[in-house]
Amino acid sequence: MTVEPKVGIGQTAHVVVTPAGNLLWDPVGFVDDDAVREIQARGEVVAIASSHPHMFGAQTQWSRALGGVPVLVAEPQLEWVQRPDPVVTPWRKRHEVLPGVTLHEFGGHFAGSSVVHWPAGAGGRGVLLTSDTIHANPDRATVTFMRSYPNRIPLSPTAVQRIAAATSELEFDRLYDNFGRPIDHDAGGAVERSDQRFLGWMRGDFDDDI
Repeated sequence: MTVEPKVGIGQTAHVVVTPAGNLLWDPVGFVDDDAVREIQARGEVVAIASSHPHMFGAQTQWSRALGGVPVLVAEPQLEWVQRPDPVVTPWRKRHEVLPGVTLHEFGGHFAGSSVVHWPAGAGGRGVLLTSDTIHANPDRATVTFMRSYPNRIPLSPTAVQRIAAATSELEFDRLYDNFGRPIDHDAGGAVERSDQRFLGWMRGDFDDDI
């Protein structure tokens, strides 16, 4: 779900739909009755979570609109919550939101940057929702790892290796960032290949080509 005209950085929200309830991920920064009805039409939302503080804007308001469901915030990001509320629920490292739907704290782009792993997604092939933690490139076949996207500041090789290692433990075929550029097939392979390419450039492996 997106909002036009854009609010904030204009992210795309995702709803993970399961038989046990739904997760609202990276909610958009605008709430109205039509948007709430659109979300509720997909089933009951049992929790809201955001990958990092750039997505926090309206999460508490979304909770109120959806019946006061928990807003899950990784502990390193609690200091960025601007609207303290009893619905804000801390978590750390790994948290199963629903059966088979798990938050993982990878860090990197932001302290506590997180992803959602949904093995049953994509027809059982597995989905990873990565937001800016692992960012799909416009070719929809590779990804990148950045500390700051507006300032084009990359992560360190150490951070990229840590994220890639954590990702390699999860099975998924499809990847969604939060700007409408999914990698539909072999997303796990895309992350691995992009990791090696990124590290190669950081080491200077390709300097003779430029």
